[in-house]
Amino acid sequence: MRPFTVHATISAPREEIYDYVVDLAGREAYCDHYMKDYRLARANTVGEGAAARFMLAAPFGSQWAEISIAECDRPRRIAERSRFGRLGRNKAAVIYEFLAQSASTTRVELTVWTEPASPLDRLREKLGSRRWLRRQSSKSLERLRSLFEESAQEARPRTTIAGYEPLKAPRFGA
Repeated sequence: MRPFTVHATISAPREEIYDYVVDLAGREAYCDHYMKDYRLARANTVGEGAAARFMLAAPFGSQWAEISIAECDRPRRIAERSRFGRLGRNKAAVIYEFLAQSASTTRVELTVWTEPASPLDRLREKLGSRRWLRRQSSKSLERLRSLFEESAQEARPRTTIAGYEPLKAPRFGA
C-alpha cells in the first residue's frame, strides 16, 4: 500500500514527547481505541528491541499484531516494524518523526506503510482498512496531544508486565 502520513502539533518539548513515545509501556494510553488486549513482549520497554502484542480491532475482523522498535534517533525519529494478520504474514512499517517548531512546540508526523501478503489481504485493504487505519492513527496523535496538553500535571498511564518485580530487574536484563 502507498504510505500515508498524519500529523499533530503538540505544545511540549520534543525530547519529552520522544521519551514517552519510545517507551511502549505508554502506548496503550493513546492507542487503546483500536489496540485491544495490549501486552508487552519484553521486560525492557524502551528503545530498540522493545516489543508488544495486541489485538487490532480492524474492520472485516480482528487480527493479532506485533510491533517492535527497529531504530531510534533521539529526539528526531522512531522506526518500528510490525507484523499482523494470519500467521503474521502481513508486514508494516511505522515511522514517528518529531520536528521542533519552537522551544515548546513539536510537530509529530506518523507515517505508515503496509505490505499485504495475499490477494484477500489486498482486497481487505482496498475495501476500507486503509482509511480505517489512517483515521485511527490520526485519532491516536490527537489523544497523544491531549495527554501532554490537558493532563500535563498528572502521571501518564503505563502498561506493566505481569509478575515483573523491579528488585529482580537485572535478571531480565533491565
